[in-house]
Amino acid sequence: MSTRPSLTGRIVAISTRYPLLVLLLAAGLTLAALVFTAQHFAMTADTAQLISTKLKWRQRELAFEAAFPQLDKLTMVVVDGATPELADDAAKRLAAALRERPDLFRTVRRPDGGPFFDHNGLLLLPLDDVRAVTTGLVQARPLLGALATDPSLRGVLATLSNLLEGIRHGQGSLRGIEPMTSALAETFEKTAAGQPAFFSWQTVIRGSPAEPRETRHIVLVQPVMDYTALEPGAAASDAIRRTAESLGLDGTHGVTLRLTGPVPLADEEFASLAEDAHLVLGAMVAALLGILWLAVRSVRVVIAIVVTTIVGLVMTAAIGLLATGRFNLISVAFIPLFVGLGVDFSIQFSVRSLAERLVQPDIVTALIEAGESIGRALALSAAAIGVGFFAFLPTSYIGVAELGTIAGLGMIVAFGLSIVLLPALLALLRFPPARMAEVGFTMLAPVDGFVTRHRRGVLVLALVAAVASAALLPLVRFDFNPLNLKSPKAESMTTLQALASDPDWTPNAINVLAPSLARSQGLAQLLEALPEVSRTVTLQSFVPAQQDEKLALIRGAAALVEPALEGATPRSPPSDAELIQELTSTAAALRTAAADAKGDSASASARRLAEAIDRLVAATPEVRARAAAAVTVPLHIMLGHVSTELKARPVTIESLPSDLVADWITKDGRARIQVLPQGDRDDNESLRRFATVIQTVAPDATGRPISTSASGDSVVEAFMQAGLYSIVAIVLLLAVVLRRARDVVLTMLPVLLSGLLTFATCGALDLPLNFTNIIALPLLFGVGVAFNIYFVAAWRAGETAMLKSSLMRAVVFSALTTANAFGALWLSTHPGTASMGRLLMISLGWELLVTLLFRPALLARSPYSKLWF
Repeated sequence: MSTRPSLTGRIVAISTRYPLLVLLLAAGLTLAALVFTAQHFAMTADTAQLISTKLKWRQRELAFEAAFPQLDKLTMVVVDGATPELADDAAKRLAAALRERPDLFRTVRRPDGGPFFDHNGLLLLPLDDVRAVTTGLVQARPLLGALATDPSLRGVLATLSNLLEGIRHGQGSLRGIEPMTSALAETFEKTAAGQPAFFSWQTVIRGSPAEPRETRHIVLVQPVMDYTALEPGAAASDAIRRTAESLGLDGTHGVTLRLTGPVPLADEEFASLAEDAHLVLGAMVAALLGILWLAVRSVRVVIAIVVTTIVGLVMTAAIGLLATGRFNLISVAFIPLFVGLGVDFSIQFSVRSLAERLVQPDIVTALIEAGESIGRALALSAAAIGVGFFAFLPTSYIGVAELGTIAGLGMIVAFGLSIVLLPALLALLRFPPARMAEVGFTMLAPVDGFVTRHRRGVLVLALVAAVASAALLPLVRFDFNPLNLKSPKAESMTTLQALASDPDWTPNAINVLAPSLARSQGLAQLLEALPEVSRTVTLQSFVPAQQDEKLALIRGAAALVEPALEGATPRSPPSDAELIQELTSTAAALRTAAADAKGDSASASARRLAEAIDRLVAATPEVRARAAAAVTVPLHIMLGHVSTELKARPVTIESLPSDLVADWITKDGRARIQVLPQGDRDDNESLRRFATVIQTVAPDATGRPISTSASGDSVVEAFMQAGLYSIVAIVLLLAVVLRRARDVVLTMLPVLLSGLLTFATCGALDLPLNFTNIIALPLLFGVGVAFNIYFVAAWRAGETAMLKSSLMRAVVFSALTTANAFGALWLSTHPGTASMGRLLMISLGWELLVTLLFRPALLARSPYSKLWF
C-alpha cells in the first residue's frame, strides 16, 4: 500500500474504519431527503414549459394563445351518430350537460352547432343545395303536416297508408316512397331481431344517404387542468365520459363518442406508458440484478451496490427539487441516467475491490487499495460527465437544461457514495474472497495478443469505419412529429387519424393574424391561391353569399310548410292495441299495393315491410315500443329542425353571435385566418413544406405544422449546442488533469468513433432520432467518456493486457448492465420508449466493440513511447 495515500484512499479508509457511523449518517441523510421530497415534490406535465419562451416561434405561439385563450389546451369531443338526427341531438345534449360543470370545464362550445347554425344552416349551403332542400320540403309538405299532427308510430303508419291509398288511385307510385319503405323495413327487422335499429327522416325525405359531415359533430371543451397530476386533464375527460353514459350516448343508442385534441393526446401518452410499465420495469430489474451478480459473483456485493444506488437516487431527487423547484417530463429522465452511471461507479469500485481481495490480507485493506487505485479515475469520470451534463444549462430546451442540472449534481452524489457508503457497506457485509482465481477476463488474453500484433491494421480498420460512418451521417434524420411517438392504439390517436382525412377538422390547420377583418380578406385570397392550400376560413366565411336568392327560396318554402307544422295539434300517443290495429291495416295495404305493382325493387320493398310489420304484430309490447321509439325520436328532432331552419334571417357581421366573433376577432381588432392544407398527408415533409409555404406569405403564422417542425429544429440545435459545450468542457478538464494532449486525444477518440458508428447505424437502418430517444444521448456520452477515462488512467499507471484485467471485467459488465436494464425499454409497446431502447442497445453494442478492439489498440504502446502509431 502506498506510503502517501491519496485523498480518495484516505476517505475510503475512514469509511471502512467507521462503517456503522457512515451507515447511520447515510440513513439520516436519506430520511431527510425523503421527507424533503415528500414535502416539496412538484412536477409539471405542461409540455409548453419544456422549450424556452425566448424563441421567436414560441413567442408567436404564446401571442396567439393570449389573443385566443379559448382555443388553447382543448379537448375535442367527436360525436358520431348512426343518423344525422342522433348525432346533432347527442352533441346538443352533451354540450348542455357539460356547461353545468364549470368546476371542470372553462368553456364548452359547439363550433358546428348551436342557435346560429340551427337558424342559418341552410344559408351557409351553396345555392343549388338550398334549392334542392327547399324543393324537397315543399314536396314533403303533406307528409310533414300529417306527421306533425300525429308524431307517433301510429301516425307514421297512417301517413304511409294514406300514401298507399293515393298510389292505388294513381297519385304517385311505390318507387316514390321506396326510401321510406326500405328504411322502415330495415328498422322493424332489426328491432324484431333484438338488434339496435336507427331511422333517419332526413335521409328518407332527401332520398339519399347522409354525408359524413352530417353524422359527425364536434364539441370543443377547455378543461380545468391539474398540472400536479401526470394526466392533467384526466378528471375532465372522465367526467365527459360519465356524462355521456348518463345521457345514454353510446353504441346501443346509435352514438359513438371519442376524445382527442391536445389534452387527451398528452394524457393518454402517460396511460400508454403505464400500460406495460410492469413488464418493462420487471425486465429492467431482473436484468440489472442478474448482470450485477455475474459481474461480482457475490450476493452481498450486489446488495451493497443496489443499496448505494437507491440511496443516491433518493438524494439526487431531493437535490434536484432544491435546485430546479420541480420536475418536468424530461428532467425525470435523471432516474435512468443516475442508475446507469451510478451503477457503473459502483461496479468499478466493487470489481477492483474483488481483485484486491485476492492479494490483500483483509477486506479493509483491499477496499482502501481499491480506492487508491481507481479513485482518481472515478473522480475524473464523475467530473467530466458532470461537466458534460451542466453544458445543457445554456440551451433553449428548458426540459433538458433542467435534466442536465439534476444529472450533473447526481454525478457528484454517485461518486461520493461510491467512495463513502459503498466501502462502508462492503466492510460491514464482509464479502468473501472472489470465487474465481482471476477477477479479469482471462479468456480475452488471446484477443489482447491479436490486437497488439495487428495494432496498425485495427487502427486503419477503425479509421475506415469512421470515414464510412461520417459518409452516412447525412442519412440521419430527426422525426419532429410528436404524434409518431404516441401509441397508435390510443383512442386519441385513432380519432385524430380519422379527423386528418376530414377537410373540416384536420389538425394541420395554420392560423394567421391579419391587422383587421377588412385586410384579412385580401390576405386570405393570397393564401388560398397557393397550391398547398385547400381553402381559408375567416369571420367573413360565416356571412353567407347570395343571401337574397337563398332567403327567397327559404321564405317560399316556409310559406307552404310552416302552416302545416305550426297549425297542427298533436294527438295523444296510441295504446298498444291501437298500434297493433294500425300495424295490421298498414301491412294489408302494403301487400295490396305490391300485388298491383310491377315486380320491381319498390314492390319488393313493400312486401319486405309488410313481413317486418307482421313480426312486430307477433312480438311483445316492449318490442313494439322499441320500434316506435326508433322511428319517433328522430321524427321529433327532424320536425323541430325543419321548423327552425325555415326561420332564417339575413346575416351580417354585426349580427353574428359574440362567442363566434370571439373565435375570429381579437379584442384589439386583429382578424384570424385559418388556412387548411390540400390533401390529408401527415408526413414530416408535407408538414414542413406546408409550414414553409405559408410563412413565406405570412411570417408570423402559427399552428401545428409550424410548431412541430420548429420545436424539432430547436431541440436538435439545443443538443448540438450542448454537445459542443460538453466536448469543449470535457477536453479542457482532461487537459488540465492529464496534462498531455496525446492522452486527451486517446480519451476522446473512442467516444467519437462509437458515436459515429451509432449515428451511421441509425442512418443506414432509417431509425430516426426523436424527442424521446434523443434524451438517451447524454447517458451514452457519459458512459463512453467514463470508460475511456478508466482505461487511460490504468494505461498511464503502467497496466498492460487491458482485455484480461479486472478493469475490462468492470467495464464490460457495466455496459451490459446498462444495455440489458435500459434495453428492456425496447419491450415497450409505446413507440417513443421502444425507440429509446433500440438506440441504447445499438450504441452500447458499438461501445463494447470499441472497448474490445479499438481502445486496446490505441493503448497498446507505452505512454512513454515516442512512436505512438
